[in-house]
Amino acid sequence: MSEQVRPIRGAVDSLAAVTLKGPLLIAGAAALWSLLGILGKVAQAEGIGPAEISFWRAALAGVCFVVHAVAIRARAPRGRDLVTTVAFGLVGVSLFYSAYQFAVREGGASLASVLLYTAPAFVALLSWVLLKERLTGRTLLAVVGSLTGIALVSLGGGRGVAVSVSSVGWGLTSALTYSAVYLYGTFFFDRYRPPALFAIAMPVGALGLLPWVPFAHKSTTAWLALAGLAILCTYVAYVLYSAGLRLLAATRASVIASLEPVLASLLAMALFGERLGIVAIGGAVLVIGAAVLLAMKSAEEAHPRVE
Repeated sequence: MSEQVRPIRGAVDSLAAVTLKGPLLIAGAAALWSLLGILGKVAQAEGIGPAEISFWRAALAGVCFVVHAVAIRARAPRGRDLVTTVAFGLVGVSLFYSAYQFAVREGGASLASVLLYTAPAFVALLSWVLLKERLTGRTLLAVVGSLTGIALVSLGGGRGVAVSVSSVGWGLTSALTYSAVYLYGTFFFDRYRPPALFAIAMPVGALGLLPWVPFAHKSTTAWLALAGLAILCTYVAYVLYSAGLRLLAATRASVIASLEPVLASLLAMALFGERLGIVAIGGAVLVIGAAVLLAMKSAEEAHPRVE
């Protein structure tokens, strides 16, 4: 009897391992992304400006993606696709990375992370304007929820959180430019291996930032923070998320990934004493809820994969 049960038990154990592996991979990516503002604050405390932080994040991550793309012999985009990828590097890397770090500097890591999650609302609006996609009742509800959440976060403030025109402006700019990742991915992530695309976009993004970077002396702590941002929060996080998507439905992956701003806020509170006010927490819940709602809608239609 034991010999008959053993194969069944092995199959159950294997199924359980696969069932748990997908969520753990997505949660791991979300945890790494939640460190973007934390490590950014560490680097800024060491005297490194937002533009230089963004430059090194793009440059070092670019090296990782180039090695990855060469190792898997991924086909690189050419012609118009190459031009579009270069444009994506300037918007989705140069502008996005720098805007996010400026948002961290001006308002704090928790505020920057919450405002970044308004990106799906921007995607919905841009898709409506540029791609003539229909605005469904769910989409409108999510957009209104996101806008209401922004208002509550802006009014609620909190301890160690600097709500101002500058901090909110940079935060929303980071969300708007991050929406380029969604739009670009819709057309390109199924046509090319993402490492090949990022192997071009990251170096282009770094070059786009180069004229604006006042290079500063860097301590060991600063270099460790920069390496963490590039290797862990960018390259490894993308690899984990991609692997998780192969094992998990896109809707569940999006819900699990929404742990990112929650973890970022908890870490910012523990490490830097940042704490959103009650009203701001309510706004953050609305923003994250709207992002999940829009992500579920996108998953039902089509989901670009990031590898």
